[in-house]
Amino acid sequence: DGGDQPRQILWRIYSRRAVLAAGSIERPIAFGHNDRPGIMLAGSVREYANRYAVAAGRRVIVFTNNNDGWRTAHDLRSRGVEVAALIDTRSDIDLPAPAGVRVIQGSAITDTKGRTRVRSITLMSGEELACDSVAVSGGWSPTVHLTCHHRGRPKWDASIAGFIPAGEIPPGMDVIGAAAGKMATSEALQGGITAGTSAARDLGGKTVKMAMPDCEDRAFGIDPVWHIPSSRARAWVDFQNDVTTKDIRQSHLEGFRSVEHLKRYTTLGMATDQGKTANIPGLAVMAEISGKSMDEVGTTIFRPPYTPVPIGAFAGRGRGPDFMPTRIPPSHRWAEERGAVFVETGLWLRAQWYPQPGETHWRESVDREVIATRSSVGICDVSTLGKIDIKGADAGEFVNRVYANGFAKLPVGKVRYGLMLRDDGFVMDDGTTARMAENHFIMTTTTANAGGVYRHLEYCRQCLWPELDVALISATDQSAQFAVAGPNSRRLLEKIVDDGVDLSNAAFPFMACGAITICGGVEARLFRISFSGELAYELAVPARFGDALARVLMQAGEEFGVTPYGTEALNVMRIEKGHATANELNGQTSAHHLGMGRMLSPNKDFIGRIMAHRPELTRGDGIRLVGLKPVDPAKMLSAGAHFLEADAPSRASHDLGWMSSVAYSPILNSSIGLGFVKNGYERMNSTVRAVDFMRGTDIEVEITSPHFIDPEGRRLHD
Repeated sequence: DGGDQPRQILWRIYSRRAVLAAGSIERPIAFGHNDRPGIMLAGSVREYANRYAVAAGRRVIVFTNNNDGWRTAHDLRSRGVEVAALIDTRSDIDLPAPAGVRVIQGSAITDTKGRTRVRSITLMSGEELACDSVAVSGGWSPTVHLTCHHRGRPKWDASIAGFIPAGEIPPGMDVIGAAAGKMATSEALQGGITAGTSAARDLGGKTVKMAMPDCEDRAFGIDPVWHIPSSRARAWVDFQNDVTTKDIRQSHLEGFRSVEHLKRYTTLGMATDQGKTANIPGLAVMAEISGKSMDEVGTTIFRPPYTPVPIGAFAGRGRGPDFMPTRIPPSHRWAEERGAVFVETGLWLRAQWYPQPGETHWRESVDREVIATRSSVGICDVSTLGKIDIKGADAGEFVNRVYANGFAKLPVGKVRYGLMLRDDGFVMDDGTTARMAENHFIMTTTTANAGGVYRHLEYCRQCLWPELDVALISATDQSAQFAVAGPNSRRLLEKIVDDGVDLSNAAFPFMACGAITICGGVEARLFRISFSGELAYELAVPARFGDALARVLMQAGEEFGVTPYGTEALNVMRIEKGHATANELNGQTSAHHLGMGRMLSPNKDFIGRIMAHRPELTRGDGIRLVGLKPVDPAKMLSAGAHFLEADAPSRASHDLGWMSSVAYSPILNSSIGLGFVKNGYERMNSTVRAVDFMRGTDIEVEITSPHFIDPEGRRLHD
């Protein structure tokens, strides 16, 4: 069945000569209710009869404006199909009529009737004729599509009422037969012989003189009738996109008269057939309304592909794990050696936890990592966090504008937590930004939003404030960065930093940053920031040293029982401390919802300032981020649960909010969570029900501060 392979493969074929014999496509005539089942193109009716011995109906009416419709009537009669009438818009046509067929000249169909299929047609005279199929021929349009791919614009040929190739036809291409407007069989054959011989000679091949075979030539005559104006009912031009003659008149009335405007206003020719049957009748109707010739109206040109092609043939052949490159942090090999279990976080493959011998459940590993970090020291590779290097004379002003809180007065050597809003006032992302020098900042973003934030900053730089002297570069892959957290984190780092680097509280306090050297001269950057709520640092070195740094940290921390921890323990500790991440920054929460309303600076402008102060986002009884604990510690919370009053029915009208993140805290010996509760601050220490309709649980929970561990923040400043 092809397995995971694409359905089609794209081949690029380069030719010096090409012969285009693409033929032509029959088109309809627009008349009242011409969309009923049983109304078909005459060529299709003829092909069903001749090739498949299938009659389109028991009593067929042929409606035409050209000689080809007569051919259909003859073929149907020769196959024993009853042809009730042959209706031709032209008068005084001297063509042999099919035996036993009523020929009506100078008339047209104005309307049809029928429920599940056509049952009768009405003529201009008012006469009604019974039928169960109508074969319509409005002429033939040369298939010029491939001739337009070099911007060659077709020209109108009134003799066939169609566009023929002209302009910049692709080099080496010869167009023959009906595609070139040559409707006679002899012309098509002669064109093929001439073009084929010429191409063979041009390529150095041998040629032989070919005799023209005997063929039947029929004169091609046509009356350019595109629609029947006397039809009062809806008359379809584009059957796929339901474009009627009325739509085209409306387009003209509203000023959308050029071919490009007509196409986009009505969607004429924009369905999967790309207007192969509808474009020319639609343009002709516009020409009539405008009082212009088809030459003056012109046509759109065509783009590849000519026939529908799966997108997978052009691109996207990599699916599943190959859809995008898997990104691995610098310590990946070291983590593999330690038996880490990995998890996909976006495109990154990160260590989720590090199981030890004897541990049979993932939570045993995670609990151990959390306890070890909070009691001594742990390390975690956080290289996946987005890092954006910002430099320039106006770098400070730029950072100050994109963040909602103030950064203009951030001293060199300091880090500040920043909140970034969208234009609509909702939170886009959060992170820390360090001022390494007067005109040099390093911004960190969440792993998930790294690309989006960088694009946002580039938009601001290029479009909103091009006058600012600032340059940006994504530096995520350029450095390896490790979180070193826990009461012994300072003592561990003191063992690897070079002489002269003072990590004391006085010299390097909380939220400090600076360039240092480690391990005998390796350049590094150190940030005293914490995601766990413990005394913690983040140490960054060039990415090529990431694997070595992990090993050095483990060796230096042996005396402290240093423990590597993964994303699960990281998540547990951030929930214990009440830090928001992607679950809380879901694009539907504001600074006030997160309890960060006071961070919105009243002294400066910033993106999202006006919208962030909308009443609905700032109302005192709105949702607020709170902590949650089950009243029964044995119960486990689940993310996605909704909060209800104890006696409230389980309906959306009584919804108080939702649980955004949960974890089991080995420090508190309880399941804990973060969530949004209406009027949450006023509900502190009260209880609500956490109802998970998917899992079928209903748990009584207590609303608490989101800061479960060290709410005063003393550990951060140890």
